[in-house]
Amino acid sequence: MRMAVFGLTISSSWGNGHATLWRGLVRALAERGCRVSFYERDVPYYAANRDLTEVSGANLILYRDWEEVRLAARRDVAESDVAVVTSYCPDAKAAIEALADAPATISVFYDLDTPVTLARMRGGQDVGYIGPRGLRDFDVVLSFTGGLALRHLRDDLGARRAVPLYGHVDPLTHRRTGVEAHYLSDLSYLGTYSSDRQSAIQSLLIDAAHERQNSRFLIGGAQYPPEFPWCPNIYFVRHLPPREHPAFFSSSRLTLNATREPMRQLGWCPSGRLFEAAACGTAVISDVWDGLDAFYKEGSEILAARSTADVVAALDLTDAEIAKIGRTAQDRTLSEHTSAHRAVELLRILETSREDAPAELSTEGA
Repeated sequence: MRMAVFGLTISSSWGNGHATLWRGLVRALAERGCRVSFYERDVPYYAANRDLTEVSGANLILYRDWEEVRLAARRDVAESDVAVVTSYCPDAKAAIEALADAPATISVFYDLDTPVTLARMRGGQDVGYIGPRGLRDFDVVLSFTGGLALRHLRDDLGARRAVPLYGHVDPLTHRRTGVEAHYLSDLSYLGTYSSDRQSAIQSLLIDAAHERQNSRFLIGGAQYPPEFPWCPNIYFVRHLPPREHPAFFSSSRLTLNATREPMRQLGWCPSGRLFEAAACGTAVISDVWDGLDAFYKEGSEILAARSTADVVAALDLTDAEIAKIGRTAQDRTLSEHTSAHRAVELLRILETSREDAPAELSTEGA
């Protein structure tokens, strides 16, 4: 199978969750005989923080403006079996036009930011990666979020077939490592700053840090504002490239999964970081959203936090109790949530993409 992808980025993991996911998925697809071309606009902020220049299993095409690649992209789409446009692709509308000229190619839209897309559409905001016809011209729409989001993609944006393709982890990249002193923490959090996630961070990390002043808390990520409410026992590591994630998680006694509010409201929204941490055998404490227990069992594979008190109680568990939760989550991850598993799911979806199937509304996943 030959696939052309028009995405946000695969070359830089700075300030986004797309790159790491695409790297794992592309590698897994390549192992199954797929050839992938990934088109990425070469923007300054990703160029300055590029942590990958060659993508295993893919041909990376970096371009400064669409005119540079317009003809090549149209030819690539026409010669491909599948063409994919993703959310936040800066040239999505131009890529969609290229897909329209290649009716024999299976057309896919992959929204890795579905709740944000839906919230912006309802608020009357411009969504640059959605064309004037919504999603009705795609053979299949993939969503990083399942559950009710799938119904909204059909009803609000006209998707003919909407199915979830959840996050995943590449175990070749994310696995248990030795502890590194500068990443040591009782509770860590790895993620880009987002205002619609801040209430969860406040309750589940900052307030917990005030309650447990003798414990060490660690945040890793990018775009944190100067007014962020730091306290003395919360430490910070600026953006970590994926190669540092395993050491970060492996040095954490517990790590926090905090969800953006639009995603939490719709549910069925596991983050890529959740799977990364679990693959490293690190116990995760997560905010609560509908569908969480479909990915990990509360209490035995993951700890759920509904308040600061829940986080404090988790910190009071013994090392043996925490380690057991991390091991069981790791086993679940490697058996169900790897990039290889998602590649198989994707190929199965594509095999049936030409069928006249109704929009997928099940909350049981793809």
